[in-house]
Amino acid sequence: MDGTIPHIGEALSLLTAIFWAFAVILFKKSGETVHPLALNLFKNLFALILILPTMWIFHETLAHNAPPSDYALLLLSGVIGIGIGDTLFFKSLNLLGAGLTAIVDCLYSPFIIGLSILWLGEGLTALQAVGAALVVSAVLTASLERGKSQISRRDLAWGILWGVLAHAAMAIGIIMIKPLLERSPLLWVTEIRLFGGVMIIGIILLFYPARRAILSSIISRRGWRYTVSGSFVGTYLSMILWLAGMKYTQASIASALNQTSNIFIFILAALLLREPITARRVLGILLAFIGAALVSFG
Repeated sequence: MDGTIPHIGEALSLLTAIFWAFAVILFKKSGETVHPLALNLFKNLFALILILPTMWIFHETLAHNAPPSDYALLLLSGVIGIGIGDTLFFKSLNLLGAGLTAIVDCLYSPFIIGLSILWLGEGLTALQAVGAALVVSAVLTASLERGKSQISRRDLAWGILWGVLAHAAMAIGIIMIKPLLERSPLLWVTEIRLFGGVMIIGIILLFYPARRAILSSIISRRGWRYTVSGSFVGTYLSMILWLAGMKYTQASIASALNQTSNIFIFILAALLLREPITARRVLGILLAFIGAALVSFG
């Protein structure tokens, strides 16, 4: 992939948002029968298996000539961002549902932007800052209306907490490898991070008393097609596109464009789940695309 193509990073980040939105709906359906730990383990193993032939097709080696510190950093990134972050995300999604989860998801972009400024010394132009704010406000505009579901106060509190921790973990996991990502083969980075995610889940399950029941939930007939398709779209495709977007543009810009996934979730929910699109949601979509344009070209 040629990083010199104009705005390739921004385009990939938007494409990531579309794929991830579709995956969230699939994961929500899968989560009705599959435990978050089991779902995360399956999706990571599934993607890892697919990554290996993909690396062969693109002539990438499984063992990149890099110092041990790079391998350690990528493994830690996978442990934090994939193993822990994604598991917490699935727990939050199961408790809150797609609507409230979309509101909590708004924290991802501010986490990325804040960490990229603190750790990477990145900056935004005035127009890009306005665009990022519009993206976040668009998500909130469209999401707040969907938050009117019957949910216990306990589930609401735990769901929000898991969601906050999930997006903090995801942000830390990607920002900590941003400099390494810019100088490393994309698929190799994806491979090692996935391995880190699988490794930590395996360790957790090793000491988890109910591991047999957790793992058996993967073979649920009702959720199997959602688990497989969600894993393909949400892990294999989305992760490669997400890392590529991060590789070829600033982390703060990529994260703001990734944030538009919440808007696409509403569109796909209307098309696939027959959920209505209200005036508030249409306004949110318009604000998101205006914000995305400012972030991309401001």
